[in-house]
Amino acid sequence: MPTVEINIPDQIEMQIAQLVEQGEFVSREEAVEQLLSSGIRAYKTSGPSDEEEEGVGFENEGGMMGHDDEYVF
Repeated sequence: MPTVEINIPDQIEMQIAQLVEQGEFVSREEAVEQLLSSGIRAYKTSGPSDEEEEGVGFENEGGMMGHDDEYVF
């Protein structure tokens, strides 16, 4: 398994330690692995949809072909 080094705020470290102390996880390493996995799954299910991605980059360009008030076909 690859090893990753990250810096996290003290508050998050304290929350992870508390979860381990409460018995939610066996170790700090298990807690970090499970929490990262859960976060990635949540991100994938709540990330931008295909429809939202199609419009990226066009919000400030005005109409098609650079016209502000009309669309040119």
